[in-house]
Amino acid sequence: MTSAAMVERRSWLSRLVDIKPGELGPVLWAAGYFFCILASYFILRPIRDEAGVAGGIRNLPWLFTGTMIAMLIVNPPFAALVARLSRQRFVTIAYRFFMVNLVVFYGLFKWLPAADQVWVGRALFIWASVFNLFVVSVFWGFMADGFKSEQGKRLFGFIGVGGTLGSIVGSAVTASLVGAVGSAALLLVSAGLLEVGVFCVRRLSGRFRAAAPAGAAPGDTPIGGGVLTGIWHVARSPYLLGISGYMLLYTLGSTFLYFQQAYIVEAAYTDRAARTALFAQIDLVVNVLTIVVQAFVTGKLMTRLGLAATLTIVPAISVAGFLGVGLMPTVAMLVGFLVLRRAGNFSVARPSREVLYTVVSREDKFKAKSFIDTFVYRLGDQIGAWADPLVASLGYGMAGIGFVAAPLAGLWLLVGLWLGRRQAAMAGATPAEAPT
Repeated sequence: MTSAAMVERRSWLSRLVDIKPGELGPVLWAAGYFFCILASYFILRPIRDEAGVAGGIRNLPWLFTGTMIAMLIVNPPFAALVARLSRQRFVTIAYRFFMVNLVVFYGLFKWLPAADQVWVGRALFIWASVFNLFVVSVFWGFMADGFKSEQGKRLFGFIGVGGTLGSIVGSAVTASLVGAVGSAALLLVSAGLLEVGVFCVRRLSGRFRAAAPAGAAPGDTPIGGGVLTGIWHVARSPYLLGISGYMLLYTLGSTFLYFQQAYIVEAAYTDRAARTALFAQIDLVVNVLTIVVQAFVTGKLMTRLGLAATLTIVPAISVAGFLGVGLMPTVAMLVGFLVLRRAGNFSVARPSREVLYTVVSREDKFKAKSFIDTFVYRLGDQIGAWADPLVASLGYGMAGIGFVAAPLAGLWLLVGLWLGRRQAAMAGATPAEAPT
């Protein structure tokens, strides 16, 4: 690309986000990387959701339990990879491991008898739930390790646009092709996108090395430390415990909404392909709304209002939404709230939450972050999955869920406010010096 073309592209992008000299290349490769992994996942997501419904909604709590157990099993070997390998190598190995898994699932769906397919679907549900959290957690750990706190506030929202475009493409691929080629073939498409993501990781690693100050520790050296270090750091750090609480309260509300969505779809649709297409269409609406906010709003909000404000936007929406569902428990209210909440999370809350990790040590960016993004996330799912039938058994339905979840969303708002202020206080110190 010529220097004139680079200047023209930077001028166009500067209308959307404050990109400084030397940042354009890393930002574009990061956005491309995020595009690939989210396109890969959103091809799988409707297939996973349909498999959960096909296996019986009453069995969903057990699938969430299986997912949490799987998180506990996977975290130690992942931490061992982080400790012993360079950043680029452990990302490559982790993603290619998931690619092999997808090929195995393809074979199971193609050649096992139809009577066994429900069990393959249940296994895919658990696997995809693990896959999603690990690949995205690794991505944002990579970003927090390569960009500074000030850069994260300016750039993470725009980098998220790449992921949202990937989400839109992945959802559209599944919605348009699942009826023609079937779910199994789409697993191979998902695997291919992960390999393109690995290519982006290599190019981005080179950009980060080139931008590192002379004498700085290279990002592709092994991080070191123990296998359980991330867990111990979370247990001892009020800051990391605060992030854990923020994550836990978010997932509780999301799980409540997920179950209500599943009940509605089960009652309204009997055809499996139609259910899969509907899930993909909901994802598509959420992602289109997300990309508009990411491209034009997120970066400006974080730089002008501060992290504390952006961390509380979606919790505030959730308080109002859950109260609305409690007062008017209708399908329209539920679906509208679900779309708004998910779009707000992807466009504002998620980039803001990732900026929190820019002020912690390299080890915590991958090990503690991975534990929070996977086990703590699924712990919230687990609590919500079993709380939903408990509330339903008391005869409260959607209204009861709304009134239970609204106070939790209020607590989520307070935790976000504290975290934003704490991050601002820590941003001026190095990770080793920052109080936790």
